[in-house]
Amino acid sequence: MDQMSFGDGEYASKRKRTRRETFLAEMEQVIPWTILLNLIEPFYPKAGNGRPPYPLKVMLKVHLMQNWFGLSDPAMEESLYEIASMRQFAGLSLTKPIPDETTILNFRRLLETYELGADILARVNGYLSRKGLMLKRGTIVDAAIIAAPSSTKNADGERDPEMHQTKKGEQWYFGMKAHIGVDVDSGLVHTVTTTPANEADVNEADYLLHGKESVVHADAGYTGADKRTARKGLDWQIARKRGSVKALPGGDKKREIEKEEKRKAGIRARVEHPFRVLKCQFGYVKVRFKGLAKNTGQILTLFALSNLWMARKRLLAMTGELRLKAA
Repeated sequence: MDQMSFGDGEYASKRKRTRRETFLAEMEQVIPWTILLNLIEPFYPKAGNGRPPYPLKVMLKVHLMQNWFGLSDPAMEESLYEIASMRQFAGLSLTKPIPDETTILNFRRLLETYELGADILARVNGYLSRKGLMLKRGTIVDAAIIAAPSSTKNADGERDPEMHQTKKGEQWYFGMKAHIGVDVDSGLVHTVTTTPANEADVNEADYLLHGKESVVHADAGYTGADKRTARKGLDWQIARKRGSVKALPGGDKKREIEKEEKRKAGIRARVEHPFRVLKCQFGYVKVRFKGLAKNTGQILTLFALSNLWMARKRLLAMTGELRLKAA
């Protein structure tokens, strides 16, 4: 048995459970570890003549915490030294070496090199579908701008050339767009694409459909998507533009249209939940890398994690039922 360090021993004797500990304990139970480890294992370095690599599960857990808490590689290394709950989640101890920032960077680059972000989202969604949590009868599409640094005070003296600026209302934004297709029943993300911020939402609509839905819900930014798509027989529930509704003469017809628009807006509201998790729960309000490819890989992973977070109560309830049956 490994000897416990003084810091770990002090942590083990404390009484109150923090919100971070609760979060990590819940995610420990709901993440399909075997599925994700089997995905990454063929690409992970094998032990050879040099220093043996850290166990794959340790590095995957470190990588996920880095995404959840918005930490850079150096900050992630320091957190493993300073925060006992994060060490415990990763299965690390101060009595043994802690992954340094280069090791953490190399693992992230491995996932980027083999473009495993899309596979992580697909494997997680397959797991949720088998649990009966993603029905795929309808899709809600939407997009959000993710800001990027607009300053030119850097080594290159220029902004990221793969990011662009766009105007929304009276405000200018510089960055990229995350486009998502969400399961209308569960609110879970099934498809993600990314573009520069100046790409029109309607241009991505076709790429956000999984092919099995019968109805698509979208805001007014997707006006005309029903005429562009190659898919036939879809029921496109696209919001009317506010100006066209306001311009209608008063009366029963206008009230009926306003009531119908309110109903459609209530359904579309579910698409905001994944964005809220990324921005509020995971603190993802600005891109963390340069270029679309690296940021796309992270966004795909973040949406896979947001699906698990949003479904955690149902997954934990299933786990509890299984434990009761086993007992």
